[in-house]
Amino acid sequence: MNRTNVQSQKFSVKRLWPLALLAIGAALFFALDLDRYFTFETLRANRELLVDFVSEHAVWAALVYIGLYVASTALSLPTATLLTLVGAFLFGAVVATAYTVIGATIGATVVFLIAKTSLGDQLRARTGGALKKMEEGFRANALSYMLVLRLIPLFPFFVVNLVPAFLGVRPRIFVIGTFLGIIPGTFVYSLAGEGLGSILAAGEEFSARSVLTPQVIGAFIGLAVLSLLPIVYKKIKARKSRAP
Repeated sequence: MNRTNVQSQKFSVKRLWPLALLAIGAALFFALDLDRYFTFETLRANRELLVDFVSEHAVWAALVYIGLYVASTALSLPTATLLTLVGAFLFGAVVATAYTVIGATIGATVVFLIAKTSLGDQLRARTGGALKKMEEGFRANALSYMLVLRLIPLFPFFVVNLVPAFLGVRPRIFVIGTFLGIIPGTFVYSLAGEGLGSILAAGEEFSARSVLTPQVIGAFIGLAVLSLLPIVYKKIKARKSRAP
């Protein structure tokens, strides 16, 4: 192995340490059994304590909530739905939507930037033309694609954080697409979470799946179709320009 290859490998390993930290953080979360605190039973047992804390320390409560959401998103933990519902229960649907969107966007951007700097350039260099063709197509309509991917959860949230980084999407487009694209879904869950207090007080069970009714799913699909219209328009316009 020549000196250049050795230096290249060392450089690659050095650039991977931020991703390794995220993986270690996620592993510690489960190893320390911290997921036991993110349940409806824990919320039911501590709801009065949480409500009192928010009423007495509104600013700190908001910062803690946003911080938890940033960490949850960056580490790709399965806590987003519960946090969204709890946020709406504590802050109200509108305010919680704002806090949640901010936290989720920051967390997603952290993953995106780490993936982009750690693996993006190396992956594009090794895959050659195949990824480059995908990259060119995605870049041409990056914002529309980002909005569709965020509006309709066809893929896990963390996957949509990574793929745009590998396809060369600009950070500004990623942030805008993520921020705007997650607002509708976040607001729907926040509306459901706003009534969580009465459910907990009555000792009833709550199912997060019940939030996504056929009507809500249909609305998301409609928004996604609207996001795709610019792409369709560009393709039709390109065909007309090529026609004799």
